[in-house]
Amino acid sequence: MAAGLTRRLYGDRLFVDSVGLRADAEAGSADPFMIAVMDEIGLDLSRHAPKSFEELDDQSFDLVVSLTPQSQHRAVELARGRAIELAYWPTLDPTLAVGSRETMLAAYRDVRDQLERRIRETFGPIRTFGG
Repeated sequence: MAAGLTRRLYGDRLFVDSVGLRADAEAGSADPFMIAVMDEIGLDLSRHAPKSFEELDDQSFDLVVSLTPQSQHRAVELARGRAIELAYWPTLDPTLAVGSRETMLAAYRDVRDQLERRIRETFGPIRTFGG
C-alpha cells in the first residue's frame, strides 16, 4: 500500500520499491483486501506481485521505511555499511483483524489512511505544474 500511495502522490519524482517478510509475499499474489481498499481510492494494484528482501532489484536506497519490528531488523541489516537513512513507522497488521468482511476492510482502510498521512508528512506537499 505504501509504495502504491507514494507513486500516486509523487509519480516518478521518487523511486519506490516494496518488499514483504512473510511467505505469502513470495507466493506472488497480492492480498485481496489490500486490492479492494486501494481500488476505493482509484489505485489498481491487482497486478501487484509481492516480493521479498532477497528479490530487490536495486539496493541503493536513500531511505528505507519499515512498518513492522521484523522488517526494521531486516532494514538495519540491509543498511549496514551503507549511507541509508532508516525510518520506522509502527503499523498495525490489518491481516490480524477478525470479523466480517466490513471489519476487515475497515482495518485495511485505517492502515491505508495512516500510511498516506505519514507519506505526506515525510515527503512534503505535492508539487503541480506551475505550483
